[in-house]
Amino acid sequence: MKTLNRTLLIAAALVAGPLAAQDIPGGGVATPADTTPPAAVPMAAVTVGSPAAGAIGQFEAPKQGLEFNGLTMQIGGAFAQTFQSLDHENTATPAAKTVLGEIRPGFSLANANLNIGVQLARGIRVDLESYMASRHHNEFWVKGGFATIDASPFDVPVLNRIMEFTTIRAGHFEINYGDAHFRRTDNGNALRNPFVENYILDAFTTEIGAEVMLRGPMGTFVLGGVTTGENKGNIKEGAVDASPAFLGKLGFDRQLTDALRLRLTGSMYTAESSPAVTLYGGDRTGSHYWGVMEDSSTLRQGTAFTNGRINPGFSNEIRALQLNPYVELGNLEVFGVIERASGKTAAEAERREVNQLAGDVVYRLFDDQLYVGARYNRVNGDFAGQKDLEVRRTAVSAGWFLTRNLLTKVEYVTQEYDGFAATDIRSGGKFNGFLIEGVIAF
Repeated sequence: MKTLNRTLLIAAALVAGPLAAQDIPGGGVATPADTTPPAAVPMAAVTVGSPAAGAIGQFEAPKQGLEFNGLTMQIGGAFAQTFQSLDHENTATPAAKTVLGEIRPGFSLANANLNIGVQLARGIRVDLESYMASRHHNEFWVKGGFATIDASPFDVPVLNRIMEFTTIRAGHFEINYGDAHFRRTDNGNALRNPFVENYILDAFTTEIGAEVMLRGPMGTFVLGGVTTGENKGNIKEGAVDASPAFLGKLGFDRQLTDALRLRLTGSMYTAESSPAVTLYGGDRTGSHYWGVMEDSSTLRQGTAFTNGRINPGFSNEIRALQLNPYVELGNLEVFGVIERASGKTAAEAERREVNQLAGDVVYRLFDDQLYVGARYNRVNGDFAGQKDLEVRRTAVSAGWFLTRNLLTKVEYVTQEYDGFAATDIRSGGKFNGFLIEGVIAF
């Protein structure tokens, strides 16, 4: 009873924290007063807010305006604090690495992001995205930096016409494979995720390269890109050949009526040979389910950080396809993930295959201030060293937007593991419980 009372008191405090923030005069951070910039570098303004935070229901960012009145800087950030009360169990053969560590209700380490964007010229923007604190890297470190070209910087009629429907992005950036990465939690930025954690097969990585997106009529678009196939720069010659990775996306997104929006996209990502493919292991910030299905030694050391997720280990070669239907009908929102991927490590002779199926149903109330949601997620296939495995997750959630930038959400989750070897800590594994998360993003 003492544990339950303590849990409820802590949970109430987490919910009340963002509520108290409403009492701040002006409801947020004030825009700095105008200053007189140096003549050599005309500074138009410094504004609060970043496109990286995103908006509910937003996928690819809309095209930028053509007006340019001098250098403009935007500063944005995000913060997430989670309280969890999860239990886990397994039936693995007792050994040093198969005994689950003991976990208790409590707060996890807070996550924080910092984003800086600069409008350099007509149609040219540069973004620097950073993590100020994350589970895997407690120190400040850079997620990526890239340039987006949405309009011709030169007032030439033929270039203006081409750039009316063209967007170019280049640098080190979060690749646009699938639509699930737009709805996932990115360290402290959990505003667009109706749930606390991401999908079991978490397709997310940052790579060096370029993408070109062409927007067509009736909400159609096509995207193509080429990257290094690695999540960091690398010039060293090694035992494994390094070839480029290619990605593509074809989609349709249209508001058909005031009440009905339809979106359907198909994406592909392929790398024939890479020293370190990280499409399903590129998130170096960490899961928001702490400690589950983890042995005592790594729990003490804090070295594991992907609890609840599965990385199939396609580190050398990969071919991945993801199909995403999305429907908004009035207050009802439905999003799906149908994914198939095959690949292998450099030591394997043949490719393995994994499949993912996921569905989110979210109902939003009172002009999107409140929502309730349910998610089903299943991954099955051949993981590194084991075959015919399956992981299933069900989650229900509810959220309250105190303002468009402040969110408190509650989730109950159950996840089960089938087919794992008796010597694997996930054999007969299961975890369940509830979480409460407070989010601020702007």
